[in-house]
Amino acid sequence: MTTKQNVNSPAVSDNEPFIIAHLDCSSGVSGDKFLGALIDAGAQMGQFTEADLAAAVAQIAPEAVISVGHTTTYGVSAKTIQVHAQGEAEHHHNTFKDIKALIENSELPAPVITNAVNIFTRLAEAEGLVHSVEPENVAFHEVGAIDSIVDVVGVCLGLHKLGVNALYATPPALGSGTVHCAHGELPVPAPATAALLLNKPTAVSNAEGELTTPTGAALLWLAAGFGPVPPMTPVLLGYGAGSRDIGQPNICRLIVGEAATAQTHGTAAPHQLQTDDTVLLETNIDHITPEAVAFAGEELIAEGALDVWITPIAMKKGRAALTLSVLAAPTEAEHFAQRMVALTGTLGVRVTMQPRLIAERETVELETPWGTITLKHGAGRFRPEHEDVARIARENDLQYADVLLKISELLK
Repeated sequence: MTTKQNVNSPAVSDNEPFIIAHLDCSSGVSGDKFLGALIDAGAQMGQFTEADLAAAVAQIAPEAVISVGHTTTYGVSAKTIQVHAQGEAEHHHNTFKDIKALIENSELPAPVITNAVNIFTRLAEAEGLVHSVEPENVAFHEVGAIDSIVDVVGVCLGLHKLGVNALYATPPALGSGTVHCAHGELPVPAPATAALLLNKPTAVSNAEGELTTPTGAALLWLAAGFGPVPPMTPVLLGYGAGSRDIGQPNICRLIVGEAATAQTHGTAAPHQLQTDDTVLLETNIDHITPEAVAFAGEELIAEGALDVWITPIAMKKGRAALTLSVLAAPTEAEHFAQRMVALTGTLGVRVTMQPRLIAERETVELETPWGTITLKHGAGRFRPEHEDVARIARENDLQYADVLLKISELLK
């Protein structure tokens, strides 16, 4: 099982809610749009305000002047962030070493410093890969300017101030056409952006120009997973706007809320939830028998799929059919898609990133009158493996329900 805990997260005590945030990047993501959405959401309850941002930035770049504004883009009200350097050149050409020292020597909260340094490390690695330069020696241009330093530190601080334990995002839209940067006119995505988005899902958009910037792509390192809004009770909503007219709302939307919690004997246990990245593979089948589909599902489970289920559906012209759904680790997506094709003869498999919140669990053994059996322990419950219960029932000529009852008594 692969789990990923956001290092920005404050510790969660037994009686505190597990706070999650979801960033909609369907119009791309940039540092100023992400930061604007955080300011918009955080200012509603005074948790993260323009004054908080200015005080933090003053520790790192006192020459920076920040203006938080308001705009309406295609009917959607959103916050804007503008930054310029007072008394200095518009862009700084600092090395990664310079920027790292500025952040580490500040008095910001430790998780904010850690995340900000990690994000700039990834930016340096991406720029170094593009230009064949060691990360320590990368001289930042657009991404090293004062506004990008403000965006990175501001986003990390905003998530910390809002108490976000896990961040999720939709796959970011990249845009189309070309982008002008210090190295000339280049196709979208820019080289550094492309490097930063390796092994991450992206979305298609017909909007002209660059929708996801290198800074925005680097900030997505904070995301625990990509996909739709996870189960939560929303409490805050914020919108951040970009400066260009792209023919549609040029915004990032941030939803902050309490995660859906597991219930253990009537007591909420949000601290038991962990984030886990998975992919959902699905195909509709109407050309083989239900028994053949069931056989395919059994084979996929035996090969290590996280879960498999079959849903009856009605296709065009009312034809009865089945949807075969497979949950798998992202690294196994291609393997299981190929196996679904081989086992069923389907001509296509849909793939969706499916982040989930899962309870901590472990496998334990229990001695019984019929030998040792395996149980899953999680969410305050012990659950015997079906195979063990069925084996005991067959070997001892017992009812399945009676075996379960006896195991339950042994656990008391």
